[in-house]
Amino acid sequence: MQERFLIYCDESVEKGRYYSHFYGGALIKWRDRERISNLLQEKKTSLNLYGEVKWTKITTNYLQKYIEFIDYFFDFVANGNIKIRIMFSQNANEKPEFSKYQIDNEYFLLYHQFIKHAFGLRHWNHEGTPNATSEVVLYIDDPPQNAQKFDQFRNHLSSLSEYSDFRAAGVKFEKSEIARVSSHDHVIMQGLDIILGAMQSRLNEVHTKPIPPANRRSKKAKAKAQVYKKIRERVCEIYPNFNFGVSTGSQSLENRFKHQYRHWNFVSSGSTLDRSRAKSNRKKM
Repeated sequence: MQERFLIYCDESVEKGRYYSHFYGGALIKWRDRERISNLLQEKKTSLNLYGEVKWTKITTNYLQKYIEFIDYFFDFVANGNIKIRIMFSQNANEKPEFSKYQIDNEYFLLYHQFIKHAFGLRHWNHEGTPNATSEVVLYIDDPPQNAQKFDQFRNHLSSLSEYSDFRAAGVKFEKSEIARVSSHDHVIMQGLDIILGAMQSRLNEVHTKPIPPANRRSKKAKAKAQVYKKIRERVCEIYPNFNFGVSTGSQSLENRFKHQYRHWNFVSSGSTLDRSRAKSNRKKM
């Protein structure tokens, strides 16, 4: 058996009030990509959403359209056709001193960790089908690095194929299948952008509290809060009492791949927790 997966990748806020380095991914089977994309595009058209949908574009006038679109998007998540992964780091975890190389290449190094671990790809063949292999295609939304740096990144990511656990699982990353794309051309990536934006905004209390010197939330912030509420509702239908600010439990290694939706609070090796920098007395999100 041979399988082919496509992972749409996006990243958000590099430095937030409480949480930083947000990375998101949406995994689908290659054979499903056209069908799912067409259905999502048809939904957008029915809602008169002809341009790119993004978290930053949510307004009161478009609120109900965005709620309907993301609600429909989550139908594909709930049935497992789209697997969503969100990674972030908590500022309260103080990182060890990094080398100049690590600092200069933080963006790609974090992406490497995200692809390597967040999707549980080494456990994709959890039924143990003999001689099964899988190819992974990566579409990365408009990375900020130049062509030379991105080419180095493609070399680095494709080397995952040589890791013993990926070889054992039959997982391959071909350099030619790692591409920079624009979310404008990929509706699944647009749905991912809304989810990723909602998570970073909620965890950093961007849309939940007024931004000084204002003492009231803006209409746009209130609209975003309603979209987040719908996303939270749909996630909690899959996992009741889901805690959005911590890593999702797995119960078994296979669930790291099987789960429809997961969060990963990434902690660098050697980090120490500074509780004074964490949110205090907060409820589960």
